[in-house]
Amino acid sequence: GKAGRQNMGTQAAENFEPPAKDVRTDEQKKIDDWLPITSSRNAKWWYSAFHNVTAMVGAGVLSLPYAMSELGWGPGIAVLIISWVITLYTLWQMVEMHEMVPGKRFDRYHELGQHAFGDKLGLWIVVPQQLIVEVGVNIVYMVTGGRSLKKFHDVICDGKCKDIKLTFFIMIFASVHFVLSQLPNLNSISGVSLAAAVMSLSYSTIAWGASVDKGKMVDVDYNLRATTTPGKVFGFFGALGEVAFAYAGHNVVLEIQATIPSTPEKPSKKPMWKGVVVAYIVVALCYFPVALIGYWAFGNSVDDNILITLNKPTWLIATANMMVVIHVIGSYQVHTHTHIPTNLFAIHIYKL
Repeated sequence: GKAGRQNMGTQAAENFEPPAKDVRTDEQKKIDDWLPITSSRNAKWWYSAFHNVTAMVGAGVLSLPYAMSELGWGPGIAVLIISWVITLYTLWQMVEMHEMVPGKRFDRYHELGQHAFGDKLGLWIVVPQQLIVEVGVNIVYMVTGGRSLKKFHDVICDGKCKDIKLTFFIMIFASVHFVLSQLPNLNSISGVSLAAAVMSLSYSTIAWGASVDKGKMVDVDYNLRATTTPGKVFGFFGALGEVAFAYAGHNVVLEIQATIPSTPEKPSKKPMWKGVVVAYIVVALCYFPVALIGYWAFGNSVDDNILITLNKPTWLIATANMMVVIHVIGSYQVHTHTHIPTNLFAIHIYKL
């Protein structure tokens, strides 16, 4: 009798499982089709590679020599390597967690937060932090895009044109997004994202290649930039922030993986991880040469943007700045296509 009851209980549990899963799928289907992340799940592994490169390699790479000047050779190299390893490990954790519950995909951070902390608390913990990061990053990209456009204009004109305020260049940069934001989903901006990934590799190569060409300065100084103890301490923490900002691509990893098709035989984590590894090799090729060669050439006299320090032939500086503009256009789109509509929708649904 007891065994029979157990069997009946097991059968009841088995009978109960699929409808619950199906109900969840039906409920989510319209939402998933509407939201820009999951409306197209046909991405290949190389999509994840260049989306990750675009999301991670920001204009922050150009300030890495400056971070080195606040850290010095030993700590600087250690921080760069440790950051690379830790962020790769945490990215691997995110990729593994995307499908850790059978039959369900955590396409967005707040869904993972809700799984861990409950429906309401999960949203309260995740959404505010995510929106702060997203809005902050996009403001940085707008200013960076505007600054690089202005630098391009100033270098090309060489003092012959009318001086235009930075504000107007930021508005020009913003106007591009009125058009690009009409694209429906993350896969539809894959061309923009690929161009941005190529640009990031290109302007990083220009930055360290031009540094090698210029060679080490005659009176190069590798002492810490600051001379006072408080200055050194604040400089050290500031440099940690600059390196951390340069590796800040995790906030879109679940959404990038959400665009990859998945079956029990072929889970999305395999192509996604392949893309992440390729992306991280590209990140290493961008970051380490720029940071180390830039610091080697200029020491603690390097500017917070290596392209300003270089002042190489005008065509090269102009090209590199236009590459930065194209790249931050792509980065801006990857970030806005992932979180902002999703989180606003979550706030609406759960009436926070």
